[in-house]
Amino acid sequence: MFAGGGAVTLAGNPVNHGPQTFNPLIRKLSMSVPSDLPVWQSLKAHHAAIADLHLRDLFAADPDRFARFSRRFGDLLVDFSKQRVTGETLGLLIELARQAQLPTWIGRMFDGEMINHTERRSVLHVALRNRSNRPILVNGEDVMPGVNAVLEHMRKFADQIRRGKWRGQTGKRIRDVVNIGIGGSDLGPKMICEALEPYGDPTLRMHFVSNVDGAHISHVLAECDPESTLFIIASKTFTTQETMTNAHTARAWLVKELGDESAVAKHFVAVSTNAAGVSKFGIDTANMFEFWDWVGGRYSLWSAIGLPIVVYLGMDHFTELLDGAHAMDEHFRTAPLEENLPALLGLLGVWYIDFFGADSHVMLVYDDYLRSLPDYLQQLDMESNGKSIDRDGQAVRVNTGPILWGSLGNNGQHAYYQLLHQGTHLVPADFLAPAQSPNPIGEHHPILLANCLAQAEAMMVGKTEAQARADLEKQGLSGEALEKLLPYKIFPGNRPSTSLFYRRLTPQVLGSLIALYEHKVFVQGVIWNINSFDQWGVELGKQLANAILPELKGDRSASGHDASTLGLIRFCRDED
Repeated sequence: MFAGGGAVTLAGNPVNHGPQTFNPLIRKLSMSVPSDLPVWQSLKAHHAAIADLHLRDLFAADPDRFARFSRRFGDLLVDFSKQRVTGETLGLLIELARQAQLPTWIGRMFDGEMINHTERRSVLHVALRNRSNRPILVNGEDVMPGVNAVLEHMRKFADQIRRGKWRGQTGKRIRDVVNIGIGGSDLGPKMICEALEPYGDPTLRMHFVSNVDGAHISHVLAECDPESTLFIIASKTFTTQETMTNAHTARAWLVKELGDESAVAKHFVAVSTNAAGVSKFGIDTANMFEFWDWVGGRYSLWSAIGLPIVVYLGMDHFTELLDGAHAMDEHFRTAPLEENLPALLGLLGVWYIDFFGADSHVMLVYDDYLRSLPDYLQQLDMESNGKSIDRDGQAVRVNTGPILWGSLGNNGQHAYYQLLHQGTHLVPADFLAPAQSPNPIGEHHPILLANCLAQAEAMMVGKTEAQARADLEKQGLSGEALEKLLPYKIFPGNRPSTSLFYRRLTPQVLGSLIALYEHKVFVQGVIWNINSFDQWGVELGKQLANAILPELKGDRSASGHDASTLGLIRFCRDED
């Protein structure tokens, strides 16, 4: 039996731990206001005691600090020794996780319990990459046979494309694959295909259309040959406004270019559960790939939403991606909190947000293949934990999810690093980099790594007044000229960061890395007592847009809005 609960196999029979339906009379989900936990006050006192400690001094006092505050996971090294923490800090944060019942919540998620209580859903992206095939039950039914069936459907379809057996209406082999989706149906597949390009099929060109701005799909279609283009329409309901607008534009383009409505079935497939809508569009429902309501959009790349990944990388590499994620899942499920990477990273985030008042977190990626990772993690983090109402329906009393941002680190050095080094905001950072490059060209990679390592060190150590003065004196400055320039040359340092380095960005390493961040977000949601798996904040804008659209089109007069919105509508309709 394993720690954390779940359906396990004993003598070949699944054993279900805990009910699978949400019934507060059977099992009330334990809730807590984090600031009411006894350890919260201890953390506040501890923060006051160490807030002025400098990382320079912490390293000077402990030659083994790197060894004590770093962890290895396969080819992934996670170094958090540059965080403003001591052993006592970690002990208190781990106690916070215990008092917030984190191990129990981990078990509930892996058990398939309905922890997304506002939408009455289980949260089981972990089932999608459950390579052990351990039974996982929802409402008493093992979901793994369905997961495996969809994976097999994806494999067979991708093989047809990659081997040239699936051909377009005129008999040409597929060369361009256009994924049309938005949110998780776009960000995940796009990020993975870019990140693992060295493993991709060089005969295929992958395109991703998400923006409803007509410029986006127009640019993509201009690059494609209709006779050799496959469209993947990713919309669970097959009604998502942005996705279906782009899908119908692509359909009209294809029919016009090929002159035959029947061509749609040869050039379009769907990732959806709306068989009637898919069929009406002209897609053969045999080429519809399903997923389930316990798969959240921002956690869906592991599901049929990952079809473009399978087409591009092949099923073997997709399986390696799943393997890496599953390995991190098992680590998260079973490792003690002191060694548990998602728990440690999540707790460090809470430490800065709630005790240092850090409002944002920056992703500094020194790997061009991961250029879309910050965008992907923005949705994962901010859509999950950008919440102000807790699980009891009450206003939260502490700060929750950070503003997450970032880009390629080397480019950022010439843009926003000035703020990171000398600005007034404390911005914890993650540095990501590969020790080895798949493109060993000249001195490029050593230069890249040197910049990454230097920036992390510079943010930590800074430059003291004495060091700055010595530097200026070496440059020949003295007297009033030196004193005037001196303040601008001082760097406070003490800027916290975590470095996540890996040997090479393989599918398995990437799978583990993404799962690490998924579980980090979950850990923080548990600590803050919020539901990380709904997204009601996305709905309001959609509702208002549906009301404004007919007013913009002139189908009805604009009314019921504030003066600003009315004025903008009139401007767009050229009435002013």
